[in-house]
Amino acid sequence: MIRRHARTLMPLAALAVGAAAGTVALAGTAGAETTDIVRTGAGEDGYSSSSRPTYNFGASDTLVAGRAGGDTMVTYLKFTVASPGAGVTVKNARVTLTRESRTLPSALTLSKVASTTWTEKTLSAKNDPALGAAVSTVKPKSDAATVTFDVSAVVKSAGTYTFAVTSKVANTPARFRSSEAAAGRPSLNLTVVRPAATPPATKPPATTPSKPPATTPPTTPPTKPVEATPTTPANCVVDAKLVPSCGVLWGAAAGGFSDVPRDEALKTFEQKTGRTSTVYHTYHKGDELFPTKDEIAMTSDPANPRTLMLNWKVGYGTKWANVAKGDQDARIDRLSTFIKTNYGTRKFFMVLHHEPENDVVATAGSGMTAKDYAAMFRHTVLRMKANGVTNAVFVVAYMNYEKWNNSPWWGDLYPGDDVVDWVGVDTYNNAQPGGFHTGDFNYMMNRTTDKAKFPGWYTWATTNHPAKPIMVAEWGVYDSSPTVVGKNKADVYATVLPQLAKMPQIKGLVYFETAKDQNGHDIRMDDTPEALAGFRKIAADPRFNVKL
Repeated sequence: MIRRHARTLMPLAALAVGAAAGTVALAGTAGAETTDIVRTGAGEDGYSSSSRPTYNFGASDTLVAGRAGGDTMVTYLKFTVASPGAGVTVKNARVTLTRESRTLPSALTLSKVASTTWTEKTLSAKNDPALGAAVSTVKPKSDAATVTFDVSAVVKSAGTYTFAVTSKVANTPARFRSSEAAAGRPSLNLTVVRPAATPPATKPPATTPSKPPATTPPTTPPTKPVEATPTTPANCVVDAKLVPSCGVLWGAAAGGFSDVPRDEALKTFEQKTGRTSTVYHTYHKGDELFPTKDEIAMTSDPANPRTLMLNWKVGYGTKWANVAKGDQDARIDRLSTFIKTNYGTRKFFMVLHHEPENDVVATAGSGMTAKDYAAMFRHTVLRMKANGVTNAVFVVAYMNYEKWNNSPWWGDLYPGDDVVDWVGVDTYNNAQPGGFHTGDFNYMMNRTTDKAKFPGWYTWATTNHPAKPIMVAEWGVYDSSPTVVGKNKADVYATVLPQLAKMPQIKGLVYFETAKDQNGHDIRMDDTPEALAGFRKIAADPRFNVKL
């Protein structure tokens, strides 16, 4: 887990110690006033979204301000200035934000906010503080690296200061790095003036030669800390449940909803992205026997080591309750024999009926209730183990859709820790600005409309099943108009690595790639050059160097 960055302002009184304390002397000679700069990060920051009034983005490494469609987003910043020393005054003050990859709007306004009691953990459009008078309006270049607002009229002494950043420009929201980002975090830069120091009393020169003072090696000036790139040791390996000792398993389900053979699609995906997909995700149902010859061949290539994730709808053509009662035992037994005969003892993942929420019929006696699903899962796992299938690692894969997560029956889907090896989730983000499910990787993993009902999927999994590794069994970023907004996929991809580092229980990350899903969504990672470049950066990260 990456520690949260410290964001406390140095007391102005401390400036008297000069550059050794982290200030930069701009001017001044002996016996004269000295002008220094001190910089601090925001104590709290976040943003609200009018179209998602209950959502909280406090843990995001992105701040958004502006309008997109019918959505208005407001960024909030809070800074604390400690008590100044005697005679120390603030000459000027400026707030600086660092742009992410998206184009900036032609105008941005920073306004004063009276409330100082809000926190980034609870901030949302439903309860965000009211905006006060505008303090500064800037007109940045669209590709400016930073945006700076002059707040000298407001910040003059010690205190807590809250600001809001907004834009009236249509469909061009600004995206800045937040205090959770690895670099370029929001800052309040103060230029302060401290009075001349009183010269120390002098002593008359010694009448006899004195021993030369011992020399002290020069002090190395403080340097800006360098953000370390997450690395994975070369000896990362998997255990009996395919859990890596370090790092994260990398995988893909390529060529979905197309006629291209899945093995061919995966090899093309690997060639484009620059990394072998350690996890090869495929789908089966009913009486199909698997792994197929092509799937086995994909896991028998010594130059490209892979393991299978086999997704099986064992209850295809019947009901979950019927499977749980044993009506499909012949189907389970036949597949068990096939696996033992054709795949030996090689380990593989098995997902049983992914995304079950969409098929739940909550009416008692329907045979398709959440409890029926859990019973089906349990029966299938126990039957396969009794049949001697000891190399299957079982995964339950949820849908991560707020409507279902908030439902009263959702918790009944979980089959039990004794039959679940990995807790999995299928989750997608929209690249359309202001669209449904638009956000960063953290939002993709932890979105919620009502924390009282459901705290977010990652929070739920780590709280309720802390001993279980998490498999992101499907993830992707889609858009419906890539020639217009395709670059926004790259914006989402840019959040994956830093935010994945804050979710240590995720041990597997499997992308679902298709040019057109059942809803017409384009989930390719290469529909624009920007998207492909961003995705290749993820794939190249050493944390995915896990040996099978």
